[in-house]
Amino acid sequence: MTIRSETPAEYGRIHELVKVAFETAQVTNGREQDYVDELRAGAGYIPELALVVEDDGDLIAHIMLTKRGIDDGAAGREVLYLAPVSVALERRGQGIGSALIREALRRATEAGHGAVILVGNPDYYCRFGFAPSSRFGITNTNDIPEQYVMALELRPNALRGIQGTVSF
Repeated sequence: MTIRSETPAEYGRIHELVKVAFETAQVTNGREQDYVDELRAGAGYIPELALVVEDDGDLIAHIMLTKRGIDDGAAGREVLYLAPVSVALERRGQGIGSALIREALRRATEAGHGAVILVGNPDYYCRFGFAPSSRFGITNTNDIPEQYVMALELRPNALRGIQGTVSF
């Protein structure tokens, strides 16, 4: 297995991987594959932080970290947004998603980014150090219950002093 950055030639395969992965997800809105395409087309897309797991020529997992602003009433702060983590159904439960998340966080840290925010299952993401974003003074404008909006500082105190909102 290899974890590497996605390539434009793979966008169609990634779209299908995300679609199929979320067909069996506990929580889904059915458009996660379209959301990945929208994030990729947006100004916050970071090609180096859009990763795939390849095994013997097959794409079996995908993750993206994109730039996201926190509105604090002033200039705003920028964080990374971890959006859909997708693992092929037949490869779940093998630690692939965890390895992919750890690698994405490692690369983001090495690139100098300060923090990551996400919407997800707290029981899963707390193992990576994520905590409710409200602990850092960050709320959301989408009426998502606060326990599902989580943040992680990649650098100590990267979120210190923030009082703001984020939109998803």
